Amino acid sequence: RQPVTKDTFRQYRILGKGGFGEVCACQVRATGKMYACKKLEKKRIKKRKGEAMALNEKQILEKVNSRFVVRVRPSWGAAGARAGTDGQVGTQVSLAYAYETKDALCLVLTIMNGGDLKFHIYNMGNPGFEDERVAFYAAEICCGLQHLHQEGIVYR
Repeated sequence: RQPVTKDTFRQYRILGKGGFGEVCACQVRATGKMYACKKLEKKRIKKRKGEAMALNEKQILEKVNSRFVVRVRPSWGAAGARAGTDGQVGTQVSLAYAYETKDALCLVLTIMNGGDLKFHIYNMGNPGFEDERVAFYAAEICCGLQHLHQEGIVYR
């Protein structure tokens, strides 16, 4: 396995923004496979005293194994960041790679076409969903929370 760096990927457009950085589309140069790269900016993490949060997120994601929860395989760190797997199990979103730059901690996840749930709530004709779809999404969220609780993890 080869060490993973920012040069492993081509970076594309921004898919979303969050409190600690942004998520952009990226492509593995060697394979052409597309992913979503979540960049947690070190300055923002430090400014908001989020170091423990970032490390905790990584540790929790390494521990969980559920199709209803994102799962991490590799780890951050100069020696620990190695190429991950290109496999995707069902519709599970997996963390395929993790690497660190001078300015950011980067999580490279399988990309899910179709956008996020917030997009669909507001952009599928009339705002909101039919009751059946709400029940389905609520059941999936409950399954994910149940798995976390079985692992001793409480999500905010």
